[in-house]
Amino acid sequence: MNICIVAGARPNFIKVAPLVRAIQRTEGIGYQLVYTGAESDPSLEGTLFDDLQIPRPDFYLGVDCENLNELTGQVMSAFEHYLLRRPADVVIVVDDLASTMAAAIVTKKQGIRLAHLVAGTRSFDIRMPKEINRLVIDGLSDLLFTAGVSNTSNTNREGAEQSRVYMVGNILIDNLRFNHSRWQRPKLMDEMALRDGDYIVFTLNRKALLSDTANLRLMLDAILGAAGDVPVVALLRENAREVVGDTFLRTHEPLPYLEFGWLTAHAKGIITDSGNVAEEATFNGVPCITLNSYTEHIETVKQGTNELVGEDAGKLADAVGRMVRGTWKHHELPDRWDGRTAERILQILQSES
Repeated sequence: MNICIVAGARPNFIKVAPLVRAIQRTEGIGYQLVYTGAESDPSLEGTLFDDLQIPRPDFYLGVDCENLNELTGQVMSAFEHYLLRRPADVVIVVDDLASTMAAAIVTKKQGIRLAHLVAGTRSFDIRMPKEINRLVIDGLSDLLFTAGVSNTSNTNREGAEQSRVYMVGNILIDNLRFNHSRWQRPKLMDEMALRDGDYIVFTLNRKALLSDTANLRLMLDAILGAAGDVPVVALLRENAREVVGDTFLRTHEPLPYLEFGWLTAHAKGIITDSGNVAEEATFNGVPCITLNSYTEHIETVKQGTNELVGEDAGKLADAVGRMVRGTWKHHELPDRWDGRTAERILQILQSES
């Protein structure tokens, strides 16, 4: 069996890494890892693939475009040419990007089996481009691999055949368990005089948050005011640093994967707009505030350490205050966060071949 795995952005590589490692341990299965972006993409730090213990992509489609409709068309064209030259038995796409949807459409038009990793995630807001992508990808997929009960329920409610839906668990946790002993203490701990368990990590990437500068300023003031003497470490890409300005004294560019894993695992708390970071926080038992009104993985809220505050500065200040005082809610690990998701996916693919 020959598998084509398509990644459309840096976070996708973190999710497919356990699958790549599992394939490499399994006889009779070949794979190619395809990146829809360019080899020079600055978001792919030089250490990423070594940190994840996987090879670099076998092929880069080289699409780099801001307009989502143009990006979709360019990825469709490039991926069609790729599949014509390198046929596959099954294509695995990840998450809900425009490039993911483009690869899914081309796969089905080529008559190739399509598998969706992290299927069934919903915001129930059809105005969001990613929600449209999710609906299209799940509707086209022959195999839907879901991370939890809520995701499985979403696919069933929308009429997906139960024989196509498999709750395999959260593949992000495979990486956390694999790398638990490999985390690297970052130099910034000493540079910023940080103590284990006595700092808050802050990340910010969502364009909607960055574009509303007035409300963002209120939220940043709320964080710093409620944090008090607890240092807040802001790991921000260049565009976010420009928007945030000099609000935070402790800003730093994003860390390599293994260093970021160490920093978040040893924090007092995390404030983020990233679903992946919230999932990691739940696994590590670290209090987490998500700057969004929804999450694709509601188990991080119902069972885990995550709490949603939307874009409300008042709710944010209250949550940071509880985080600093140590009065956060109790948590437990959701079902099938056992580090064996990639194994289950391969077993399913082999049985369906």
